[in-house]
Amino acid sequence: MSEIVEDFERFGFKAQILRGVAEAGFTIPSPIQSEAIPHIMAGRDLIGQAQTGTGKTAAFGLPALDKIERHDRVEILVITPTRELATQVSDELFKLGRFAGVRTVTVYGGQSSFRQVDLISRGAQVVVATPGRLLDLLNSGRLKDLAPRIVILDEADEMLDMGFLDDIKEIFKFLSPERQTLMFSATMPAPIRDLANRILRDPVSVKVTAEETTNKDIEQRYFVIEEYERDDAILRLIDAEEPSRSIVFVRTKKEADRLSTMLIARGYSAKGLHGDMEQKSREETIKGFKSGQLEILVATDVAARGLDVKDVSHVFNYHIPFDPESYVHRIGRTGRAGRKGAAVTLVTPLEFKELQRIKKNVGAEIKRETVPTLGDLKKAQSAKLINSILHARINDEANALLAHLEEQIDSRQISLKLLSLLVEKQGAQGPDNIGLSAQRLEKLLNDQKRHQGSKGGGFGRKNFGGGGRSHGRFSKGGDHGFGDRSRLDRGGYGDQGRSDRAGDRGGYNTRSDRDHGNFGGKKPRGGRDR
Repeated sequence: MSEIVEDFERFGFKAQILRGVAEAGFTIPSPIQSEAIPHIMAGRDLIGQAQTGTGKTAAFGLPALDKIERHDRVEILVITPTRELATQVSDELFKLGRFAGVRTVTVYGGQSSFRQVDLISRGAQVVVATPGRLLDLLNSGRLKDLAPRIVILDEADEMLDMGFLDDIKEIFKFLSPERQTLMFSATMPAPIRDLANRILRDPVSVKVTAEETTNKDIEQRYFVIEEYERDDAILRLIDAEEPSRSIVFVRTKKEADRLSTMLIARGYSAKGLHGDMEQKSREETIKGFKSGQLEILVATDVAARGLDVKDVSHVFNYHIPFDPESYVHRIGRTGRAGRKGAAVTLVTPLEFKELQRIKKNVGAEIKRETVPTLGDLKKAQSAKLINSILHARINDEANALLAHLEEQIDSRQISLKLLSLLVEKQGAQGPDNIGLSAQRLEKLLNDQKRHQGSKGGGFGRKNFGGGGRSHGRFSKGGDHGFGDRSRLDRGGYGDQGRSDRAGDRGGYNTRSDRDHGNFGGKKPRGGRDR
């Protein structure tokens, strides 16, 4: 713990909080933690600009938990846009504060709100809530005397995108003005700046730059392919990369289901994750992925903001994301907690314009590579197989099996048959070549340079269809946010106006008795209370 104390003790945390830091395995504070924690400890209101995966939860959680004075009332209120993010934040705050006796309650749609209120009244110091359910409880009078000393808005720009801004303004009418307010947001559009002016008092601003945001532990690469080659390319790259655990990001729910089915047919342990799934199915899928029962998660962007799995080795972008922020959120699922990760993106000629915009904004190099040929893949697999055989340990059972086989066939036949089984199991398939030819790729890159010189950047509509916009940000069937039914989840980015938030209005249980037994009692039954 000495290394931990050496890095975090300077913030002045209590011994119990430092113990939680050590148990969480933190080594050195991230940039957002180094900049934000001293201001929060000093009692200042704060605006923090940082992307997912930069350590925001600990940046506001550690100083907030350290400031808890009473154990019979809610001291900290965290408001998040999605139920999965609420669960993730609640889990992390519980782990960081457990040695200080901190109890947390997660409040969001799905189960009985009466159960939630009961657990809060029994002495929770931390409430993590989604806006719709929290406002329901406040408006109905079931959540009385809520006067947290610290209020945190996490992913404020996401709440704007999901139509929760009016709810947030309404929630703050119920809260005491005698509070410390912290706002964290990846971007600061005008409505969020206006909200900050309304609810924060003389805030200090801290910002993590693009260079700091992009995790240097993530190797970023892209592969140029034809549109019809996406399935073959993703299969070839998964076979070649051999990820220990990976997420494949797709754009639509239908695509998530189709691709996961295809991967299962190829022998992979895979499952889809999207906003049309029932809450129980989503939780089971995430649990299976975290435990290692699932190797591959095929997900829409619902998982980009609310999924925290520390040992994801690879993120694959089946389609290029709609914008740089989505790209950063996606690849932030790998390379976490000091581990190395890889982000692989498939790009067609039509999507080069979007790729250039992402490269310009993320502040890191994205290397261009070619998809391995079938021959290259087989050669690599054979080399690995030879190495495994050379270093394998011989056991008594193998000796007995060999003796039995030698009574029927000679040793050379035994070796060839066993090797054939192993090679067959490797299952390298698909066309020999995937992706643009070297000549076509060279022409594409030259055309890009020529168009950048003559038109100020990107491809023209005449030759390449106007870049990624042809796949449109406003395409129907997109998916955004887990269960809170955002505009994207309802089928089209701007088609529905405000989110109906049906998923957030249903009520949910707390995480404490469900996951950690903080409050005891039976797991609450289902229901859709208002």
